[in-house]
Order: sequence, then structure tokens, then C-alpha cells
Amino acid sequence: MDFKKSLLNCTIVELRPHFSVKIPTVGEILEDEAAYYRMVSSLTATPFQYMVPLDDMGIDSFKITDYELFKLVFPVYARSDLSLLFGDLKTDDFDVYLDPSSGTQILYSPFNRIAIDELLYNDLVGMIRKMHLLEKNNQKPGNPSARKYLLEKERKKLKRNSKKPYEPYLEKLVVALVNTCEFPYDYNSCMNLSIYRFNQSFKQIQHKISFDKTMIGVYSGTVDTSKLSSKEALTWIPNK
Repeated sequence: MDFKKSLLNCTIVELRPHFSVKIPTVGEILEDEAAYYRMVSSLTATPFQYMVPLDDMGIDSFKITDYELFKLVFPVYARSDLSLLFGDLKTDDFDVYLDPSSGTQILYSPFNRIAIDELLYNDLVGMIRKMHLLEKNNQKPGNPSARKYLLEKERKKLKRNSKKPYEPYLEKLVVALVNTCEFPYDYNSCMNLSIYRFNQSFKQIQHKISFDKTMIGVYSGTVDTSKLSSKEALTWIPNK
């Protein structure tokens, strides 16, 4: 993905003609935080993260690609309200079709005449991850024994957590930041921040607090700067 415009100044990101991603506000997400983050998690998931559901479907999660998983997941979510990410785009007719020009299966909407091929998928998911500070999970087991162990472990974890209620993430983060001196917003003004701006503020505050602690150690003589693993700790402006 080669998107050069700063997302700090964006509410809509056009990935292709007539296909854009919306950057929702904190307030919009908090209307139904659980549903929103389930959607984001599912659309950006890798087969490793879906190993149990795929196994239940008789699919080896270690033999399918990220895009193949997306083709399974997206049509399900496309029938629900995706307006927080796709605005007024009609998504309910997206389904898997054969692309006659390439002979491969793609996601296609007859109504919109829009195809989500693997290239657009990578741009879409990359943008969603960027908005939410998500890293791609590239884990892969090294051998069949490791695969079996991880599958059993994940199945037990899902069963254990199945009856637990959703733990608010964004709400807790808002409360924490509003009551932090480095965060210049109150509850009302925070609601109007895009989730990208909010997450970048959170990331910067984390870095600034770490920088301040490092400098206290430097000036008190308890931190040797020559032994720091990264010189980024010596500036309050992060490199990324």
C-alpha cells in the first residue's frame, strides 16, 4: 500500500475509485464497541488466529492464505452494518465469484461493480491495521506436533473464554487518557477524534512517559545511555 497522505487529516481514505475506507470517531465506535472490534478483528485476522473455527469447518488453517480466509469471512460480515468502516457503500451482495480474466476467485459486488482482489484486500487490511495500531500476526508452527498442540491450546482457551462478557477496551482507554495530564482532551472533545488520531495520541503519550522516565534515570545516574538497546528512548518524538 502506497498511501502518502497523512491519516491525521483524513476521515475517508480512497483505496480505489468508488471504494473507500472510513475512519470512524471514538464516539461512533463507543455506540457499540464490542461489535466494532469484533468486526475489525475478523477482517484483519490471519488463518493462525482462526485456527479453531477453520478446523471445525474441516479446513487446515496452515494451508490457506490470508486472502482465502478473508473471502470466507467478509461475505458473512457484509450482510451486517459495515457503515463505520465503509460509509454508505452497499456491501450485502459481496460474494465469491470467478474472475474470468484470471481464472481465480475474487470477492465481487454486482450492484457496485467492485471487485476485491488480493491486491485491494492487502491495501484494505493494511489500512485498517494502521488505523488501529494492529500488527499482522505472522505466527506459524514449525511442525505437525506444534500445530496439534497450538490447536488444542487455542480450543481450550476459546472454551474457557466463551462465557466471559466483553471487556471494554476503548472505553477504558478513553477514561485513562482523559485523566492523564499529557492528554489535552476532555470526554466531550475526545468523542470527536478519529480513531486514528486517538490511537496516535495514545502511542505518543506512552512514548513520552517512557522518555521522561529514561531522562530521570539518565540525570540521576541510574541509566547508562551507551547500554540502551534503542536510541529512540532518548527523544520524545518517536521514529515511527
